[in-house]
Formats: sequence, structure tokens, C-alpha cells
Amino acid sequence: METLDSQNPGLCRAAPQAHGFSRRAGWGCAAILLTLVLAVPAQAQSFRQAVSAFHRQDYLTASRTFIPLAERGNAAAQSYLGFLFETGRGVPQNYTEAAMWYRRAAEQGDSRAQYSLGLLYDRGQGVPQDIVEASKWLNLSTAAAPPPAREARARIRDAVTTKMTRGEIAQARLRALEWAPSREH
Repeated sequence: METLDSQNPGLCRAAPQAHGFSRRAGWGCAAILLTLVLAVPAQAQSFRQAVSAFHRQDYLTASRTFIPLAERGNAAAQSYLGFLFETGRGVPQNYTEAAMWYRRAAEQGDSRAQYSLGLLYDRGQGVPQDIVEASKWLNLSTAAAPPPAREARARIRDAVTTKMTRGEIAQARLRALEWAPSREH
């Protein structure tokens, strides 16, 4: 029995035709799996090249490489792209575009994007100023931060909290507790 998913046996039979492949042309599950497996290393290689260009400060090359990856739902590429738009490196500075890319990555659980999105909400750059939403994202970011970044993020989160009422703090914490990451399709 030729299937990609034991829970959905029709998936493989429908997939070749959906991708323009014909069973008569010899395209079965193995060919589809091979195509999918080969695409992952290519995306990883593109991502590494984009990060390398970013670190060389070749922001134009980095942005051109990150864009297709980000459009396909790569959270790390979305986070980098948000930074490029926020700072105007390799692309025109655009806080609205930065917020959009940060949000897409933040919704998938990228803690750097959550942090940056929280700061944009605090300042009202690219999004309406919203201290509760800022605190929500900063809470999530701090909780998920790697140890070296956790203390610095906690200081920023706490500084934002000093501007809030008890009710706003409670509302932000509730939003953070109710939040769950979601993958892009």
C-alpha cells in the first residue's frame, strides 16, 4: 500500500496529480518524498547563506535570500526580515512591514521576534501603541529566552510593566497564558 500518511491513505494518490505529476509518468510516493526531502536541505542552505550575508553586513543579499524563506513560513527568516525592515538594512525602513514579519515569527514561537514585536507595541511603531500587547509579547519572549538573554529581556519587560496599572498587568499575563504557538501552512 503506497501512502505518505497511514491516517490518510488517499494523500499519496492525490498528491502527484495535485503537483502536476502523473502516475503514468512513474511518479509515486517515493518520488514525492524525495522531492520533499531534497527541498529541506536546499532551504537550510539558503538560510545559512542569508545568515552569512547578514553577518558580512551584505544586507541586500541577506534580504533577497530571506524573503522567499520567510514567505514560505520560516520563522527565523521572518525574524531576520523583521529586523531588516525595522532598521532599513537592505530594504527600505518600514515599521509596519517589520511588525508584520515579527508577528508571523512571534506567532510561531520565535522568542527574538516576540521581543522585537513587544518593543514595537511599546513604542507604537508599525502597530498601534498598546502596552498590554507589548507586555504580553515581552513576557513570552522572556520566558522562552536562552539564559544569556533572559536577564536583559526581563529588565526591559519589567521597565514596561512599571508603566502599567495592575489591571493591565493582569490582562497582559492572561493573554500570555492563553497564547499558544501556531505553525504557518
